[in-house]
Amino acid sequence: MEHNEKNAEILVLTVNSARNRYNTIHPVIIADGRERVLIDCGYPGQLADIESAAESSGVPLSELTAVIITHHDHDHCGSLRDIREKYPNIQVMASELDAPHIDGTKRSLRLEYGEAIGIEPEILSKIASAVKPAPVDILLRDGDVLPLCGGTEIIATPGHMPGHISVYARRHRTLITGDALIATGDRLRIANPQYAIDAALARASVEKLAKYDIDTFICYHGGVVRTRLPQSGG
Repeated sequence: MEHNEKNAEILVLTVNSARNRYNTIHPVIIADGRERVLIDCGYPGQLADIESAAESSGVPLSELTAVIITHHDHDHCGSLRDIREKYPNIQVMASELDAPHIDGTKRSLRLEYGEAIGIEPEILSKIASAVKPAPVDILLRDGDVLPLCGGTEIIATPGHMPGHISVYARRHRTLITGDALIATGDRLRIANPQYAIDAALARASVEKLAKYDIDTFICYHGGVVRTRLPQSGG
């Protein structure tokens, strides 16, 4: 999918592992005349897959100016360290709550949550060892507006993770949801409530999104859905 408007476009990548070891994911590139920004960057070891998808979109990773990480789950930031090492001029942006977990200052909240609900230690250890910390250059906060693609707003959407953010391209009325929402066919739903660190807060974030003028949702898990959320009263 491309939204074209005076050199501003939103490119949805479809990334699979050549060996089908990973779920299909949909990172997004927002591009305009000055910036090329990738939103989320796959599982550990998926750099080559992301490079291939980006090349096919017409925006190779070598042209990126920044990466935005919606939250620090391993399927969203797993290849960030590899990207930083290969393309050192790319800046990394993340919420101020998530940054310490991305740069390794603090332990992953997903690992702590996994321990609390009894996920096998071997699985957690494998995840922990695969995700390498990477520095974060720019801290993002709720309501920040980036001068990108006609104005791109950062929306705090906590619940799945406390520091989770979604990215709203105002001019295109398009939301890049991260894991605030996922798509099943042409329907939207909250991403696996059992994996939400705070399920009630995740529901409240969806209610918050209903206040925005959105008609296209790009879900990391599920792809593009064109619909509107019911408007919240008040």
